[in-house]
Amino acid sequence: MGNMIGSGIYLLPSTLAPLGWNSVLGWILTIAGGLCLAATFAWLAKQIPVNGGPYAYTEKAFGPLAAFMVTWSYWISLWIGTCAIAIATISYLGVFVPGLADYPGGQAGAAIVLIWLLSLLNLKGIRSAGGFQLVTTIIKVVPLLLIIALATMALGSGEAQLGAESADVPINTGALTAAATLTLWAVLGLESATIPAGRIHDPERTVPFATMVGTALTGLLYLLVCSSIILLMPAETIAGSGAPFVDYVTRYWGAGPALMIGGFALVSCVGAVNGWILVQSELPFVMARHGHFPRWIGVQNQAGAPGRSMVFSGILMTAVLMLNAGGSAAQIFEYLLLISTCCTLFMYLACMAGALRLNFSMGRSMGRGLFWIAGLATLFSAWTIYGAGGEAVAWGVGLLAVSVPIYFFLTPRSVAVRN
Repeated sequence: MGNMIGSGIYLLPSTLAPLGWNSVLGWILTIAGGLCLAATFAWLAKQIPVNGGPYAYTEKAFGPLAAFMVTWSYWISLWIGTCAIAIATISYLGVFVPGLADYPGGQAGAAIVLIWLLSLLNLKGIRSAGGFQLVTTIIKVVPLLLIIALATMALGSGEAQLGAESADVPINTGALTAAATLTLWAVLGLESATIPAGRIHDPERTVPFATMVGTALTGLLYLLVCSSIILLMPAETIAGSGAPFVDYVTRYWGAGPALMIGGFALVSCVGAVNGWILVQSELPFVMARHGHFPRWIGVQNQAGAPGRSMVFSGILMTAVLMLNAGGSAAQIFEYLLLISTCCTLFMYLACMAGALRLNFSMGRSMGRGLFWIAGLATLFSAWTIYGAGGEAVAWGVGLLAVSVPIYFFLTPRSVAVRN
């Protein structure tokens, strides 16, 4: 939940507002699809309780080359996505530092500083990063519950009517597909618990439980919160807002409490950046240990953190933010969101297809009900890849294609031949 609840819920109302009721239906489809994905990941984690999550699952089902391709794309989606969350964080920081957006490259520069500060925290070890994550996760739930409470009071008093302020957009397949693809960004991370499975006590039980319960609770919060903002606020106001939560609370409570919500949103985004920095550094570390990344990346520091992998990812994130320094926060966020989401969807598709294959090859059937759920998760992943659009899909396919020569370049010949 700490990784899933981050920037998505705080900025997505602006992106989804023009879609009206399509956004609500998109959330329902995304939550249903997310639960199918979570159930399949839970089964995979129970069958293969080792570090690496998606890497381990695709390697078991399709071999090391396929595992490298999928994990390469997924890893790139992680640090690109972390850049998007960092940009969202700085967008909310602008509530307290209004002139930040006026300074050329100010938001991108501030995001770079944030990434390196949290990387330093993670370099101190998982205990430091985990303690920080626990505190921010508790804090980030507060504004979500407040939004729901304000919506309940506004509807109960007659101050607002559900859907009266939403955009007059008919429900159609195109808008619904776009809404489902955008909302999926907010539930990315449902696989997070599977990545460090080998370090968790009783992973066969703990990881599936965390995956299912975390996805369900996060999805319910997202549906209620985002729908409240979109359906109770004018679409033109939300669509042009860099901080829709603040605008919503200002209207239904006041400016003072709105600043407080902005602070909560800021803490939530910071916590998400922290969590994803921890996760994204684990994958190249695991791949290096398997001989598919340079060996120097697979070295821990004295605190037991994958320090070299973390620094390498930080350099890549800095480069991405510098290249996008000329755009607005909303433009950078939406562009990075689509690329990151599409790369992750390819990983989801591979893992879901891998689960179907392992269902027969491992000699341990998942059962008829779960088999159909895994099938729906596979179709859902393919559908959302289609909904991401041509540019994002082209990036995803390109990253997968580039990974093939990189695999043979980075993998020692003896290992590649043996595998």
